[in-house]
Amino acid sequence: MLETYLLLESIVKTYEEIVLETKILKLPSGEASKLRIELVDGSLADVWISVSGKYSYHWNRLLIDGTIYRYDNAPHKPWAYVATFPHHFHNGKDKAVIESDMDSKPDIQMKKFMDFMRETLLKSI
Repeated sequence: MLETYLLLESIVKTYEEIVLETKILKLPSGEASKLRIELVDGSLADVWISVSGKYSYHWNRLLIDGTIYRYDNAPHKPWAYVATFPHHFHNGKDKAVIESDMDSKPDIQMKKFMDFMRETLLKSI
């Protein structure tokens, strides 16, 4: 998974206008566990990908404006009504779940997530 996280980190670094720092977090075993992104507004985003294809692109802005945004494919039963289930998007609040148009390829997922964060941040300036 380290190779995947290194690829994603290289994509993130091309968004220098919104990214302050990136770090690949590791488990005690040394295995890469997620990519952490620190953004210019002080918020954090965490990206987690599994070998089996599960993913979570989570942007925590709770301390900034009370929002969270997350693309993920965890098959939580409350979101079974979403047409793209298990793929879904938490749109500002944990329980505000809508359909997700997230691609299946991590590099395309990363670009989509970064584009979303850049667009959202630039609107707030």
